[in-house]
Amino acid sequence: MSQVQITIDGKTFRMACEDGQEAHLEALGRHLDGRIGEMRKTFGEIGDLRLVVMAAITITDEFFEARRRTETLGKEMQLVRSEQSSVAADAGQREAEIAGAIDRMTQRLERITALLATRPDL
Repeated sequence: MSQVQITIDGKTFRMACEDGQEAHLEALGRHLDGRIGEMRKTFGEIGDLRLVVMAAITITDEFFEARRRTETLGKEMQLVRSEQSSVAADAGQREAEIAGAIDRMTQRLERITALLATRPDL
């Protein structure tokens, strides 16, 4: 386990994290510190705990909204994939129909050619 120090709203905290996650935890701390700073500018001195709770609720709201959008996009992707499968199946069926028509025309042309070849007056 590694430890990092992060500063949030002027207060330094020592935090433990998995090895290799130090930069990520520091970035999260900077993000939270920035959000609290923005709220302090907007709302003034309304109390440290209140600012932290407001920042946490705002970030949580953004997280839930992003998760909702991700789920919606996932459902849309499933629909598109389903439609692609349907289109591919239709295309395969069309190709088979076209190949069948070409085969029937080829057979017909071969019969006509054979008939023409056996007529001496042509």
